[in-house]
Amino acid sequence: MNFNDKKIAEELNEEWSALPINEILIIAKKTFGEKIVFASSLGLEDQVLTDIIATNNLNLSLFTLDTGRLFNESYDLIEQTENKYDINIKVYFPNSDKVENMVKSHGINLFKKSIENRKHCCLVRKVESLRRALAGNRAWICGLRSEQSITRSKIEIVEWDEGNGLIKINPLARWSEDEVKKYIKVNAIPYNILHDFGFPSIGCACCTRAIEQGEDVRAGRWWWEEPEKKECGLHSNKR
Repeated sequence: MNFNDKKIAEELNEEWSALPINEILIIAKKTFGEKIVFASSLGLEDQVLTDIIATNNLNLSLFTLDTGRLFNESYDLIEQTENKYDINIKVYFPNSDKVENMVKSHGINLFKKSIENRKHCCLVRKVESLRRALAGNRAWICGLRSEQSITRSKIEIVEWDEGNGLIKINPLARWSEDEVKKYIKVNAIPYNILHDFGFPSIGCACCTRAIEQGEDVRAGRWWWEEPEKKECGLHSNKR
């Protein structure tokens, strides 16, 4: 089967959309074999998926991205997760030369000067690392949910990722925030302690704040920008 095809993604989405999460992950592993990876941002959703993958012994390759500006609590969570599930989370770092050149040209906090600068920072610190992590694969799994933000409202369980040229699987696309939190609590899954202090979405420490009551769950990410601009490029279908 040629997986590099939007039509295949649409067919898989139709077949898998009604399945339980664990079955989606089991079938995905059987379908793509060693050519599928799980990208964890260490958020609540990704911790749910990590638990399901580990408890079903799926032996999926798991990685995360370290931008160099994460919260200390995020590093603690990596260690806690590895210890609980006896797994290794591969960590991808940005190219140090590119980071140094970027900071030299635009300043250490360039991301607050313009949307263009912020996206460039995300490109250097995150997107290019993701491309390396996905290279050679046919599919990737992530924890996106459609209700997280306006930019994610139309995501499907299975999509064709044009930007990266492979199948993208969002097993939790239809889950609510309450379902995610309930699963975390019932199964005693480790999570970032910052979630208990008003941080529903956690990225770089310099670009993330706690949200106020009634705000969108991603309001604390790049809070100086308009909602429709709040994506870092990891989930863009454009190269």
